[in-house]
Amino acid sequence: MDYTKRRENYRAVLAGEVCVHPGSVFDPISARIAEDLGFEVGMFAGSIASGTVLGAPDYVVLTLSEFAEQIYRICRAGELSLMVDADHGYGNALNVRRTVEELEAAGVAALTIEDTLLPMAFGGSDGDGNLIPLEEGVGKMKAALSGRTDPNLVVAGRTSSIRVSVDECIRRVKAYEAVGVDAVFLAGASTKAEVAAVNAEVNIPLLLGGATGELTDKEWLGAHGVRVALQGHLPFQAAIKAVYDTLKALRDGVAPGDLRDQLASPDLIAQVTRRAEYDQQIADYLR
Repeated sequence: MDYTKRRENYRAVLAGEVCVHPGSVFDPISARIAEDLGFEVGMFAGSIASGTVLGAPDYVVLTLSEFAEQIYRICRAGELSLMVDADHGYGNALNVRRTVEELEAAGVAALTIEDTLLPMAFGGSDGDGNLIPLEEGVGKMKAALSGRTDPNLVVAGRTSSIRVSVDECIRRVKAYEAVGVDAVFLAGASTKAEVAAVNAEVNIPLLLGGATGELTDKEWLGAHGVRVALQGHLPFQAAIKAVYDTLKALRDGVAPGDLRDQLASPDLIAQVTRRAEYDQQIADYLR
């Protein structure tokens, strides 16, 4: 498959003047829905991959191959520009390079590599948010960039160091910018002042995770260097609730016919499964 156009589209978002919200997706159907609704970008998070593929929490137990396989399934289903959270790159700098190679081949338009100490260390706890040394983070960013063969692929650094201090975040973001990352994903930012301070010190686009509170102002974000701002991963949460509620209702004795208003229509199912395309293939090749 040719992934050039979707990568060019993602780069156009970064080069633009506005902030967009990505559609959070987790499988081929959800990606097609996001594309059909006009989302410029799709987002597939490591936490959602862990839940989708393994039914596991976000404890970094998903493997690179499992992640890449699901990404490929998503990317082959349409033309959505998909950005992914590649966590820590599944190991050291050499593993990061391999991660970029595999995810580029799977079809991503953009990926982030973070400087969080992962997976959870012995004696630690979920949410510690410990950071690797800056020098190691720089090595990982260099390795990520060296693993890229398509220059259109966006490689972004990701840091949660703003939870330590704005100064530490700026130090790390400037170091990652200096080695050539295309953008930086700020995890944990919660105020306009934090975002503005980082933006004033760098010349590359910012990506933002979990924009809430005062960071929901898209116009302000766009004016301060933010080009993509996540809104959480509501579609996955909604899908879990829909399945749970439907199965519980059936188990409780509700008649299937009484659930009809809560179900996807045949037309919608036909749309998201691209039935017309398959029917045309049957007519062309089997008739």
